[in-house]
Amino acid sequence: MENENTKNGGKSITKVKLRLDVKDVVKKRNEAEEPAPDGVIMLHEDNHLLVVLKPQNVPTQGDSSGDTDLLSMLKEYLVKKYNKQGNAYLGMVHRLDRPTGGVMVFAKTSKAAARLCDQIRDTDGEFEKTYLAVVSGKPIREGKVEHYLAKDEKTNTVTVVPSSLEGAKKAEAEIKVLDGREGMSLVSVKLITGRSHQARVQLKALGSPIAGDVKYAGDKLIKCSHLALWAYKLEFNHPVTGEKLRFFALPPNEFPWTVFDTEALVDIVRPKGTSA
Repeated sequence: MENENTKNGGKSITKVKLRLDVKDVVKKRNEAEEPAPDGVIMLHEDNHLLVVLKPQNVPTQGDSSGDTDLLSMLKEYLVKKYNKQGNAYLGMVHRLDRPTGGVMVFAKTSKAAARLCDQIRDTDGEFEKTYLAVVSGKPIREGKVEHYLAKDEKTNTVTVVPSSLEGAKKAEAEIKVLDGREGMSLVSVKLITGRSHQARVQLKALGSPIAGDVKYAGDKLIKCSHLALWAYKLEFNHPVTGEKLRFFALPPNEFPWTVFDTEALVDIVRPKGTSA
């Protein structure tokens, strides 16, 4: 993992680059100063922010399963690291579905949380979440896509519905096909809205459900160990300094990701002491 300062329209940009197949090396190098919870990699921490790599199949916050969730783990981490009395404040400003892994930012102060939420609500692109997905076939459309979605809370499923349906919520995303191999496509998904299961349902509606998506893929299911949806890039302005921050994390080194050259998406810098 390495920080690199570049320039973008006069603003400083911090890039964080990470290879998941050298995850253990990263953890060993940071173990002394960053006693992270098991399976969680710390990408950045300061007085206002905590940026982490969420493991797949871990709830972002507590749910009916009762399983240990990321938010609770990180609060416990802060209590131990800073010897806090009682609970530590940690604001959750966005979510990832349980089966989705990747980059997340949390706010360590209420001021930072409020300012990050303001960025998320704004439409000027200050807070951008970009996912990678491996899908069946090729989506019938690229570019900006729009659907209306409705969620069934009883079954925890989301469907595309007419815009006139009561409770329907508009979902917008930008879809780009990056590569196609072996009957699959590697796509990027930049979410403009943040609806539940949005990327999964919109890609299904485009005829290309995500690999490993047993909930939505139906007879187009591509079997694999994990849902092939990964929050690989997160960009936002630091809520206090205003610095533009950009974090990358490439997906796991497993099928179906290994069918594609995901390393071409960002400049990869391996931690020192690892082979090329």
